[in-house]
Amino acid sequence: MAQQSSNSNRPKLSEKGLLTPDNCVVALIDHQPQMLFGVSNFDRQSIINNTVAFGKAAKVFDVPVVLSTVETKSFSGNMWPQLRAVFPGQEPIERSSMNSWDDKNFVAAIEKTGRKKIVLAGLWTEVCVAFPTVQAIQDGYEIYVVEDCCGDVSQLAHDNAMKRVIQAGAKPVTSMQVMLEWQRDWAQKGTYDAVMDIVRTHLGAYGIGVEYAYTMVHGLPATKFAEYVVPAALAAHK
Repeated sequence: MAQQSSNSNRPKLSEKGLLTPDNCVVALIDHQPQMLFGVSNFDRQSIINNTVAFGKAAKVFDVPVVLSTVETKSFSGNMWPQLRAVFPGQEPIERSSMNSWDDKNFVAAIEKTGRKKIVLAGLWTEVCVAFPTVQAIQDGYEIYVVEDCCGDVSQLAHDNAMKRVIQAGAKPVTSMQVMLEWQRDWAQKGTYDAVMDIVRTHLGAYGIGVEYAYTMVHGLPATKFAEYVVPAALAAHK
């Protein structure tokens, strides 16, 4: 089921065509090992990084999130542990259908949020993103495809899928674009530090620039990450 919004203290943002934390639901579809293996149009480590950053942003802004997986046991494997760590208490909706919009539990989870804007990402773009996007638009939803959290078996496959969803009416976005659209104003201190944590952890040169400004310009303490502990050897290896 979806993680539900609970932050009633966050200021309301104007819409006028923009996303806000209060007008959309996030759907993350089939971010699983076997699906990532087949991606060749985009750096796969970047897809993991961007998707985790996007998941964290949804959590920071209390945006409802629907997770879904396909054929976990027989083919695709479990949802990436990095992503599960962002949503530790939420079980993905398991499907047999390639098209999540054919799955009644997935659609019910979206409907339960009461929101008509879906910010969606998944693997692969030509199937698990394109199919539900086209059909959800037919059912009256507004779809935003987070392109840097998607991937496909070739550049041609990804590009044609993006053309198809855009022609159907979807809007292409990126993970950072959506996060900043939710933040909108740096004076919103309730989410500022959490957004900056995502930036420093996941957003490469931008994050290093923020770290430099914090420490060298403003004289703040350096960011501290959890200390690395070498894992103990397992008692038995299969």
